[in-house]
Amino acid sequence: MIIKKYVVNSMNEAMTRIRYELGNEAVIISQRKIRKKGIIGFFSKKVIEVTAAVDNKNKYKEKNANNLDISDSLEAIKKVMDSERKSVPKVAEDNNRNNDAKESVNLQNSDYLISEMKEMKGILSSFVSTGIGSNGKSELQERLENSDLNSEIIEDVISRIKLDKREVDENEKLKEALNCMVSVTKPKNEKIIVLVGPTGVGKTTTIAKLAGRLSLIEKKKVGLITVDTYRIGAVDQLRTYADIMNIPFDVVFSIKDMEKTIENMKNCDVILVDTTGRSSKNVMQISELRAFVEKTNSEDIHLVMGASTKNSDIKTIVEGYRVLNYNSIIVTKLDETSTYGSLLNILSYGKKPLSYVTTGQNVPDDIRCLNCEELVNLIMGVETVC
Repeated sequence: MIIKKYVVNSMNEAMTRIRYELGNEAVIISQRKIRKKGIIGFFSKKVIEVTAAVDNKNKYKEKNANNLDISDSLEAIKKVMDSERKSVPKVAEDNNRNNDAKESVNLQNSDYLISEMKEMKGILSSFVSTGIGSNGKSELQERLENSDLNSEIIEDVISRIKLDKREVDENEKLKEALNCMVSVTKPKNEKIIVLVGPTGVGKTTTIAKLAGRLSLIEKKKVGLITVDTYRIGAVDQLRTYADIMNIPFDVVFSIKDMEKTIENMKNCDVILVDTTGRSSKNVMQISELRAFVEKTNSEDIHLVMGASTKNSDIKTIVEGYRVLNYNSIIVTKLDETSTYGSLLNILSYGKKPLSYVTTGQNVPDDIRCLNCEELVNLIMGVETVC
């Protein structure tokens, strides 16, 4: 009897492969849903493991010898090597009647063949251990790429895993690598909190969520200030939130007005400042924004970034805004993406800890803090936010 296991995505795929390889007389013994073993299991959906058997060995089919599993190839090589080793004494015995030179040549040829077999076995073994595919990439690398991680960061992750010599599961090595690459911070909630970032990342909605969290949940007296007079409707949007929450609100049109406005809100426990979204590549605009931020004298500045920001733009944005001396990062719109590799991209390039994430449009509910374990699980795809 021949028994064989298949790991497939669907039963239709399993039936096709079983009929093709074992014939129509094959029967299914068992089936179950599993995750792939090793690191890649964290990044993949469940698959089906089907066990099938056939009585007549002659009915077993192999369409192409090149389709043999790597493990079968290794076994075949082992048999050849064993055969070669056994043949060496016989070669030596047969050559006793020949001169020493001929015997030496034959033995050298045999040793050379065995050496080549060992080298081939080593190569195939490395393919098995690293899961190298036909495109030259390991399965781990492909999974990390599918999680939208930047290529530089993928190389960093894999290097950290290779350097980890602990006798632990590979999943633990991956967790440890990611854990060393990210950090979170407990929001300080200083007197003045400033949000900066590019256009379209949701700064105004995020600052409204923070205002609601601080005033309605933590019962603090909160004031709202905006300098975003460029975007149509931005002032009205924030004023509406302020009216609903019954908190003071003011608009700053020039740098010289900032100090006076903050003085008018000195009785507030926390003052939240919403800024204008600027292109990180426009040095003049960033310099103007820097002047506003410095006038607040804030030591609690958050860079706001969207989770769906393109990898090619993340590095440019964080570098452009670095002159504002932000000390933490807020990542928004996690509900608008199905993978969370951008979290690692943003934190790695930003070189600052994560303070908040936002997960929807509801004010003030859809904002939260993560701990390191939750953050790593999100990046690995073990957990989702919605």
